[in-house]
Amino acid sequence: MDEIIITVPETAAGQRIDKALSELCDFTRSHIQKILENGEVTVNGKVVSKGFKLSSGDEICFTPPEPQTIEAKPENIPLDVLYEDSDLLVVNKPRGMVVHPAAGNYNGTLVNALLHHCGDSLSGINGVIRPGIVHRIDKDTSGLLIVAKNDFSHEKLAAQIKEHSFTRQYRAVVHGKFKELSGTVNAPIGRSPKDRKKMCVTEKNSRNAVTHYEVLSQSDKFSYLKVTLETGRTHQIRVHMSHIGHPVAGDPVYGPKNGVTSLNGQCLHAGLIGFVHPRDGRYIELEADLPDYFKNFLKSQSLGNI
Repeated sequence: MDEIIITVPETAAGQRIDKALSELCDFTRSHIQKILENGEVTVNGKVVSKGFKLSSGDEICFTPPEPQTIEAKPENIPLDVLYEDSDLLVVNKPRGMVVHPAAGNYNGTLVNALLHHCGDSLSGINGVIRPGIVHRIDKDTSGLLIVAKNDFSHEKLAAQIKEHSFTRQYRAVVHGKFKELSGTVNAPIGRSPKDRKKMCVTEKNSRNAVTHYEVLSQSDKFSYLKVTLETGRTHQIRVHMSHIGHPVAGDPVYGPKNGVTSLNGQCLHAGLIGFVHPRDGRYIELEADLPDYFKNFLKSQSLGNI
């Protein structure tokens, strides 16, 4: 890529160079920091570190690295398929598996496994990196995902999600004890202004989000919930539970600092999915058993295995 030369405006005077460059250029702050750590950024001809404070009129020069092309390739990874026909399949994703390739996760994803399993029979609406992917769940959330094999099915299924007629029910263990044994969290979710990698409840640049929950069992420390999504925002259950003071156990992002590290991720499982078949109109509902890590945690906290 061509060298980029920037003259620091007065509005950026006094700022750290990594922060200023992330705002002045179309790069993330972490991307800028890597370039700085490699000694590839100069200010007025001298190499500087990420903590360098800028002055108005300084001349910044750097050459950004060529962007890495992400390509999804078939990989022979076992899939737990609960249902499959010529239009779609429903898979039970294990915890720890990323849904599609992205920076830092170029292989070993669900999409890599699907390409091997389905070949060219996946919808192309979401492009070559996310073929067939109608909806997603987080890397460390286990459970059911529906995958479209053609564009017709993809459009019909996506419309059901948009119309909130698509059933998605989760099981979760959260911190704390509830006074009311059921409830609804109706609070808009948007990108956190303090950390772009996190979501939060906010009125600014947000979308409506509704989560219904029911307490199945509880102790003094934890509660075992059935959670039903009315909408499907990024990190919705994790954000909403944290918002009402009951973060998901093991959640490294929205949970307490002294959380349950032994879980190695949030105790959250997409256990039930229901939808109208796009081709013949049948209502299909599928359930996936709780994974062992979830059952073991329920047992260790005397919450039962419901």
